[in-house]
This record gives sequence, C-alpha cells and structure tokens, in this order.
Amino acid sequence: MSRRSGILEFAVLGLLRESPMHGYELRKRLNTSLGVFRAFSYGTLYPCLKALVANGWLIEETDCAPEGASAAALTGRRAKIVYRLTAAGKEHFEELLAHSGPDAWEDEHFGVRFAFFGQTSRDVRMRVLEGRRSRLEERLEKMRTSLARSRERLDDYTLELQRHGMESVEREVRWLNELIESERTGRDQRAPGSAAQHKKNQSGDTGGLPRHRGGSRPDPSDDTTT
Repeated sequence: MSRRSGILEFAVLGLLRESPMHGYELRKRLNTSLGVFRAFSYGTLYPCLKALVANGWLIEETDCAPEGASAAALTGRRAKIVYRLTAAGKEHFEELLAHSGPDAWEDEHFGVRFAFFGQTSRDVRMRVLEGRRSRLEERLEKMRTSLARSRERLDDYTLELQRHGMESVEREVRWLNELIESERTGRDQRAPGSAAQHKKNQSGDTGGLPRHRGGSRPDPSDDTTT
C-alpha cells in the first residue's frame, strides 16, 4: 500500500467512525475538512471504498428511504449507497490511531493525523507532536546550512523565497512547542484526579489545547512547510 492510499484509508475510516455517509458526502468531507485532499476525485475514492469493503472494514447499505425508492423507480436512477463502519473496521482504525511512528510525522500524514487528535490518546498525541517537531527541527537546520552555503550565489528573490520557507518552518515549530507544553500541562493537572477523569484523558480528551492570543495557528497540511 502506498503512503497516499494509506492515509486515505485512515481518513475514510475516521470520518465513517463519526457517522455513515454516502460516497458524495464522504468526498465532500475529505475535500473541505482535510486540506491534503482538496484536489480529490471520486475516481480516487471509489477503489479505496471497495478495498475497505473487501477487507470487511466497511459495509455497503442501500439508502432505502421510501421517497427515495419511489423517486429511483420513476427516474431510473440507482439508489444511493451508504458506507458504514463495521466492528472490525472500528478495531482497525483504533490500531491505526495508536501508530505514532515516522510516517505520522510527515507533512501529508501529520495534517490528517492531527485532524483526528480528538479521537487519539494523549500519549500517542505527544509522541506524534514530538516526532513532528524533531523532523521539522532537522529540516530547519538543513535549510539554514544550505542557505549559508549558497547565499552569495542567490538573487534577491530566490533568497527571499528561501527565507520565507524557513520562517514557515520556524512558525510551525513554535506552534508545536505550544501544543506540546499544553499537552504536558493538561496531563499534569489531571494526574491527581479520579479514575473517571483518568479514563476521560485516555479516551482522547483535548482539554490541553492552548488558548491562542491573536493570529492563527499554521495549517498542519500547509504546503509551505515542505
């Protein structure tokens, strides 16, 4: 499975965990909610859905609303197919959520993973955030080294473009630092709490998100960080 198809599978399962959807609804959510899928077609989504059905992670159900059935009979249109997550699909998605390895830190994957942080345990969120920060700090160091070596050979516009790229990475690193600190603070504040509160934390409580004072948070799927 390619990286692209792997993250698409993850996103589809995550969205269908929230509620069953038609293919059109699902494509719309992928386009509007997850930036990495902005230029996304149903022709790409359809094979993914079929593969998930074949694996037993989704089932196809016909939209059998009475008015829908009558309209379909009169117009000759096919009934809509609704995709629903199975118990096996939910279990598989839970396994994917628990993954926090290097793939989860990459530009394309991180944006989608972050979109589902509300369903992710705090420990996994921390590992993904710290891994992403480490990856960007490595990238930033390489960019600085490259710029120092080639500064004299660059024209003003190329130099400004290089600086812009560095500033974008630096901005995301600062944002990650805020998130990591907030996650740590939230965990420390909840540590002495009751067993019920501990269970809430482990279920993916997002109470540790920072309060931002002005400005906007960088989009994790922003191509300027590549």
